[in-house]
Amino acid sequence: MASNQNFVDFVMDQIQGAGEITVRKMFGEYAIYSDGKIFGLICDNQLFIKPTTAGRKFIGEPLEAPPYPGAKNSFLILDQLENSQWLSELIRISLPELPMQKTKSKNSENKKHD
Repeated sequence: MASNQNFVDFVMDQIQGAGEITVRKMFGEYAIYSDGKIFGLICDNQLFIKPTTAGRKFIGEPLEAPPYPGAKNSFLILDQLENSQWLSELIRISLPELPMQKTKSKNSENKKHD
């Protein structure tokens, strides 16, 4: 089941205190970014935050689940979804531990294979 725009808009409103956030639709679901880093996914109208040491310490005992079949576990946010301040803080403290999004280099795209 794909996520609906109302849920995406709700999540974006809840995390507006975390900084400049963008969302990109991908395969019927959504990836959430800040400063060139993907930190979360919205899949099946559920919010998943990439796991970090700081995030785990902040949450305590996070509920973890894969956002889609075959994916690595992420923090599944259920109980605190309506707590904008808590959610924004989780994102702020998680971002420093997350890598920048990988981009394809022009050389790798133009390589010919013999």
